[in-house]
Formats: sequence, structure tokens, C-alpha cells
Amino acid sequence: MILLQDIVIKALQIYSLAIFGRILLSWVPLRSGTLPYRLYSILYDVTEPYLRVFRRFLPPVRFGNAALDLSPVVGLAVLFIVQPLVASL
Repeated sequence: MILLQDIVIKALQIYSLAIFGRILLSWVPLRSGTLPYRLYSILYDVTEPYLRVFRRFLPPVRFGNAALDLSPVVGLAVLFIVQPLVASL
């Protein structure tokens, strides 16, 4: 049981890193065919289904022509809350 708990915690940590990496790469200008673009595409495909859940309830905050997507922040917060709960089981 402890092994399963450790695996779940590590998976949550890796998923948190994937979301954080997606946040960082979203600030970098990406050109098609480059390594950062491919890495962002992979992280997007992995994290988008999870973040889409939060985006349904929390639309992007508009600032004139720009928008700030808060779903990654909320998604990370939920993962950080779930990790100790899994550890305490």
C-alpha cells in the first residue's frame, strides 16, 4: 500500500512540474519545429484536459486586448492540496 501511495504522490509531483513547465514555456516566443515548441506541444497535450476542467468555471481575466488564464494556477493549487491528503492516507 505504501508503494502505491508513493507512486501516486510522485505522479502528482511530475504532473505539477508539467503544468509549471507549460506556464514557463507559454512566456517564450515559440517557432514551429523548434525544441521548445515540441516540448510545449507535449506539455499542452498532457495538461490541457485537466486544466480545461477549471477553465469551464474560471474564464480568462481580460485586460483590454490581453487575457490572463488562471486555470494553471488553480490546477496547481488543487494538486498541492491533494498531495498531502494522499500522503496522509
